[in-house]
Amino acid sequence: MRTTVGADPWLRRFHPSPDAGVRLVCLPHAGGSASFYFPFSRAFPAAVEVLAVQYPGRQERHQEPAVADINLLADRITDALAAEADRPLALFGHSMGAMLAFEIASRLEELGIAVPQLFVSGRRAPSRHRAMESVHTFTDEGLVAELLALDGTDAELLADPEVLQMILPAIRSDYRAVETYRYRPRPKLLCPVVALTGDSDPRVDLDEARAWADHTSGSFDLRVFPGGHFYLSAQQTAVVELVQQRLLPLTWSEIRDG
Repeated sequence: MRTTVGADPWLRRFHPSPDAGVRLVCLPHAGGSASFYFPFSRAFPAAVEVLAVQYPGRQERHQEPAVADINLLADRITDALAAEADRPLALFGHSMGAMLAFEIASRLEELGIAVPQLFVSGRRAPSRHRAMESVHTFTDEGLVAELLALDGTDAELLADPEVLQMILPAIRSDYRAVETYRYRPRPKLLCPVVALTGDSDPRVDLDEARAWADHTSGSFDLRVFPGGHFYLSAQQTAVVELVQQRLLPLTWSEIRDG
């Protein structure tokens, strides 16, 4: 896997594209890492440069403490992205990553950095809260059972005690960040929003996905794909096509002229 790490620990360029017209910032799910988006990055043409976010506490950042707060994570990632705003920054987040993408989009717009497109996948709208979510308080066995039920983590890894010892602290921290997050009312986003979800996702129903429309004054679209919470893996080709349709027409002049 070819990776350009660079000076910033938060961002990975698996397929650097200096002449790209737009950057797509991809934010992983709870327990996920930047490498989840390697196939995603490889599938895009050179006109779209994918920046995959690497959270602390995993892979080459495994010795750093994980951050169990969505707003703090969003602050730090926004700081890292400010240096990448020499061209348009679109955002794609899955599950926990969708919450982060929303918070980052809000921060970028507050800084005067236009976000041409926000893609939120596998997550209900920020204003839709479900009571009694407490996976982060489960025993290790209960946490593993939750991961297996969502089918987003390799079962062989979860069966290896040494691997579990390495990955569970970051996973638990991510779940704590997700489950303690509370939406803070603020002005609607200006950017267009596309919500993507699996038709059998136990964590998001269609009404909760449609509610993303309440968080933008721009256009909104809902796309439903076959599959569960990790529909994204099986539906990668269709998702990439959708994202390309939205991003390839973008130019700086279109964004500047609004």
